[in-house]
Amino acid sequence: MADAAAEATYRHDPVEVVNQLNHAVHRSVEKEEISARREMMAQKKKGNKYKGPCLATNPIDRCWRCRQDWATDRKRLARCARGFGRNTTGGLAGKFYVVTDGTDDDVVNPRVGTLRWGVIQYEPLWITFGKTMIISLKEELIIRGDKTLDGRGVQVRIANGSQLTVQFANNVIIHNIHIHDLVSSNKNGGYIRDSPDHFGWRTVSDGDGITVFGSTNVWLDHLSLSNCQDGLIDVIAKSTGVTISNCHMTNHNDVMLFSSSDSHPEDQIMQITVAFNHFGRGLVQRMPRCRWGFFHVVNNDYTHWLMYAIGGSKAPTIISQGNRYIAPPNLAAKQVTKQHDAPESVWKNWVWHSEDDLFMEGAYFTVTGGQINRQFNKKNLIKPKPGSYVTRLTRFSGSLDCRPGKPC
Repeated sequence: MADAAAEATYRHDPVEVVNQLNHAVHRSVEKEEISARREMMAQKKKGNKYKGPCLATNPIDRCWRCRQDWATDRKRLARCARGFGRNTTGGLAGKFYVVTDGTDDDVVNPRVGTLRWGVIQYEPLWITFGKTMIISLKEELIIRGDKTLDGRGVQVRIANGSQLTVQFANNVIIHNIHIHDLVSSNKNGGYIRDSPDHFGWRTVSDGDGITVFGSTNVWLDHLSLSNCQDGLIDVIAKSTGVTISNCHMTNHNDVMLFSSSDSHPEDQIMQITVAFNHFGRGLVQRMPRCRWGFFHVVNNDYTHWLMYAIGGSKAPTIISQGNRYIAPPNLAAKQVTKQHDAPESVWKNWVWHSEDDLFMEGAYFTVTGGQINRQFNKKNLIKPKPGSYVTRLTRFSGSLDCRPGKPC
């Protein structure tokens, strides 16, 4: 079933998806500029200092974030995904389920009211949280398809425990949650329930923040991630149709891994959008580290890295558009890109494309591609909003402080 879902999700013309997102960004920025000018003129006429409306300059945020009724119309979020995960609707077709119990004491027979009970149900569910809570997972959390984890309205932290795993699932949204200080499960593994009528033995988890394994139509949005044992986000095992947006990542070594092995050519089906994220303090490398697939990295703010920002092997296609890259002081780490495990005679023919990126403090991007790159020339690609707009597009990255009755 996972292979069939991947084939159905895969876009044979990925440039069309790239162009759709860039076009949406242009429209969103234009609307925001018009609204801001009107508000400024109105305030000027009144003689008041400009205070400004709710700002939502990127098309994902503009779809929902400045609406005062977000708390009574939560499922509007399901129409807001963009990029390769644009068809993700999560638990839209299901009921609301409220997490009222922040404990995770029993991973084989979880109680109703816990997060674990909600995510293993067969039915679609839109999962919200009844209060501010810190959830320390005893073992990895297996999330089934057609689920939304919606942390708006309270502060939800998944911390000091095991990881979240989206495995062989279709249609999952994880939104507005802090994820940090996650570690590998106990050294021997253990029994975990993954559905209402099945539990089984799980080997030791890696200690990622989130692992997406053999899954399709996954959208990770407005997450704050830091300091996990392995990666912050790993997308592996023929997963595709994924968007990672509006996230803020800090204090970590291996940030994002897309495809886990040079021996997995089936990951050529992988298509991922990385948009409007802030890669912040204390990050070292892999933002992302790619293999095999097609990766659109657009309008992100790279303010810190220690080794490199974007790396890859096995001829991944990487389209970098409208990002801001601020290099570290280390002269040996000014290069944005790193080509892994291949001589220049090989990697020079990969398709690594940079357009309208902003390079600061000596940062530079090694473009590759030769003739292969012609398919991504200006005739085919809609120009992105340039890197100079990134601070506006990523200004509200990370988990938001949303209060009912007010825009987020």
